[in-house]
Amino acid sequence: MKIYKILAAAAAVLFALAACNKNSAQQMADAASKVDVKCVPEVLTVINDAIPVSITVDYPAGYFAPESKLAVTPVIVYEGGEAAGPIFHYQGSGVRENNKVISTDGGSVVESFSIPYVEGMKKCYLELRSVATYKDKSIVLPSRKVADGVILTGNDFSTQGYYDYKEDGYQHSTTKTTEAQIHYDVNSSTVKPGELNSASFKNYKAELDELSESSRAKIKDVKIISYASPEGGEERNAKLSNERSDAAKKAWENVSKNLDGVNPDVKSVGQDWEGFQEAVAKSDIEDKDLILRVLSMYNDPEVRESEIRNMSQIFTELKKEVLPELRRSRFVTEVEYENYSDAELQRLADRKLLYLVDESAVLRIAATSEDPERKELFYRAAAERFNSQVGRYDLAILKLDMGSHAVTEMYLQQLKDQNDPDVLNALGVVQLRRGDFEKAAEYFEKSGNASAEKNLGIVAMSKGDYTTAAAKLKGAGDVNEAIANIMCGDFDTAEKALKDDDSAQADYYRAVVAARKGKLKEAKKLLDSACEKDPSLREKALKDIEFVAL
Repeated sequence: MKIYKILAAAAAVLFALAACNKNSAQQMADAASKVDVKCVPEVLTVINDAIPVSITVDYPAGYFAPESKLAVTPVIVYEGGEAAGPIFHYQGSGVRENNKVISTDGGSVVESFSIPYVEGMKKCYLELRSVATYKDKSIVLPSRKVADGVILTGNDFSTQGYYDYKEDGYQHSTTKTTEAQIHYDVNSSTVKPGELNSASFKNYKAELDELSESSRAKIKDVKIISYASPEGGEERNAKLSNERSDAAKKAWENVSKNLDGVNPDVKSVGQDWEGFQEAVAKSDIEDKDLILRVLSMYNDPEVRESEIRNMSQIFTELKKEVLPELRRSRFVTEVEYENYSDAELQRLADRKLLYLVDESAVLRIAATSEDPERKELFYRAAAERFNSQVGRYDLAILKLDMGSHAVTEMYLQQLKDQNDPDVLNALGVVQLRRGDFEKAAEYFEKSGNASAEKNLGIVAMSKGDYTTAAAKLKGAGDVNEAIANIMCGDFDTAEKALKDDDSAQADYYRAVVAARKGKLKEAKKLLDSACEKDPSLREKALKDIEFVAL
């Protein structure tokens, strides 16, 4: 019985071998339709000027004879030409070559490759062309179409990059605080005549008189703050401080006769413990740290006052220098000055009166000039007259705006601070525009500023990493952000990115979003709007597979 089973098994093997030997290249051609082919993506996509493809092929059992060979060539066929990818070679188990082996039981292979994108590929398809060989006979198999068209949306991002001019620092209005003080004798609130004739008070009064004559100055606030030194008892000091406030207000009335409608805010502090601490800390008293440490041990004001009186007998500097300065009233005036307007600055520049302004004003003239040559003139003026690094940087950015990349790079490399995030980012933008994404990314990562983060989103798009790109470009509010989110399938975010953009490009990608959502009427309306604003987009749309359903 066992002998019969062995003979039957041997017969089955001989039958199978005979069947395999009957296979030929023609039989592979006849059975080609049974081969399962899947292409990812189903619609080709351009990424960084290349079309990446992954193809999975499942060969059924019996398709490959032991001595069979197969050469498969992926080819993109487009208007005006075709482009072939790498040739993939497969062989049966009986072929003595170094190719992938497909057994008679069948098998699966996955091949990934890319084909450079050229302009004519906007309308195209991908097909597989195969040549089967059995022993010494070859035959061309029927071509197999595996993918349609090319989506260019993911490759339409701008590489102009994100960057900024530096702030000119110019302020259209500035606030200045001026102050004067009058001092009192011990336990007195009488304003001595000499106090109002001191150099400090004369300067203060002169500034007030100047304010009354200036059309650009405006008093925003006046405070009169009175104090008592912390040595006479808390209740007594509070009363004395109030009396000094009344006396100081009368003194103000004498010095502010030219100022109409200015009512000071009068405040009485009482004993000035904080002022005492500050005065001692700033003094030249040798044991000042010891004095402050000892006094800080007492929370009770009366005890502390007693200790201050005792110490002032030992440390005469307290009695002669510190305490007298605390018996005072402060006159604090906050003034707002209106600076030159942008138009006034331009007129000063036209009249060659730049000596009347400072560095920030010259930078402001450059920033608000519309003519590039005039901008350059005043950025150079700021650089030469004030040795302004901001002026030099902004001059480099002006050249970047003009597309003079070599000049931009030269100017940036001459700046003192080569680690300035703005400088590093701008150098990265130069490389980005040259197409060197790797070098650009190095600069952007070193920079780390907000513009560099968005520029890293552009680098991510060049690699087809749209998830990272969408995250980096969040908030950019432009076509780049929209494209990244379209490629991620987040159409709502893509639309939000374009909500404030009324350009033809924005309408075009709104149309792409609508088409992908299946809103064909809306897509056509938006596409018509885009083409009306920019007629050159019409030819692009005719070949754009995004609108194949329109």
